[in-house]
Amino acid sequence: MNSAPSLSVVVCAYTCDRWDDLRAALASVQSQHRPPDDIVLVVDHCADLHRLARDRLPGVRVIPNRYRRGLSGARNTGVAAAVGDVVAFLDDDAVAHASWTDRLLTRYTDPRVAGVGGLVIPWWQSGRPDWFPPEFDWVVGCSYRGLPEEPAPVRNFIGANMSFRRSELVAAGGFRTDLGRVGTRPLGCEETELCLRIKSRHPRAVLLYDPSAAVRHRVPAARASWSYFRSRCYAEGLSKALVARHSDGTAALSSERTYLRSTVPRAMLRALRPGRSAPVRTVAALSLGVGATVAGYAVGSARALRSVTPPAAPAVLGAAGAAPVRESTRGALS
Repeated sequence: MNSAPSLSVVVCAYTCDRWDDLRAALASVQSQHRPPDDIVLVVDHCADLHRLARDRLPGVRVIPNRYRRGLSGARNTGVAAAVGDVVAFLDDDAVAHASWTDRLLTRYTDPRVAGVGGLVIPWWQSGRPDWFPPEFDWVVGCSYRGLPEEPAPVRNFIGANMSFRRSELVAAGGFRTDLGRVGTRPLGCEETELCLRIKSRHPRAVLLYDPSAAVRHRVPAARASWSYFRSRCYAEGLSKALVARHSDGTAALSSERTYLRSTVPRAMLRALRPGRSAPVRTVAALSLGVGATVAGYAVGSARALRSVTPPAAPAVLGAAGAAPVRESTRGALS
């Protein structure tokens, strides 16, 4: 059996407002049963946070985003700086289970595995709304009902908890910097596009979802509102239209077809069972979620048709990816 590869964990952050969450995220990585070989914090164009993190986070390499502002550029910076064979990504407001790194790395003993993602459990700060359907937990960046309950290949991972062989990330060119979240703008799908690109390059590669590799993701009260639910679904539709433009349309929307044909109808039936709490509001949320997402996709597709500019090429790590950025580290990893 092949030995487990080395591991770098990359956390990206952009504001001092989430300092306590960031500290908790990094502490959960440092206290893993199998500590990573490297922890990299990428600060996305926030000088105050960079100074604070550099001075107060021992055992963590703190570096600035060297690309355009946004999560994709920050992640690419982390990949370029990473020293591990595998690069894992954890959100700055997520906390990893103590066996997280162990569960991820165990799967890489199979050479066919190009990436491993895990379960993202919502941690509702104001309590889960009774109307919020678990099938739409992707709205708050978490795993949703309908994903495999046992380890299985998937099309793409959820960004809060994912990992890839570094060589695959570099060869694919990294994350597209014209996709994904910038600050609080609720766009995304850069992970989906990257996974599609990796599979396009290596059709036999396996992207494995293992729910035993779990993290807990903080969901603030502001994200438990109808307005956020609607806006996030609409933004998802816009993002999916961009992904479809950049990728093969059939593959880009394969999971969404299954979701609409199977997951959502089952959710409707489940919500209407006797004894369910807030059945009418849950059905309304399911309808609103699908409608807003479809509307966003239609608008995004129309914009793409009107655009005369071809899709930009993904950020190419190339030589930068092959030559990790070296930063001084205060203290030793625990």
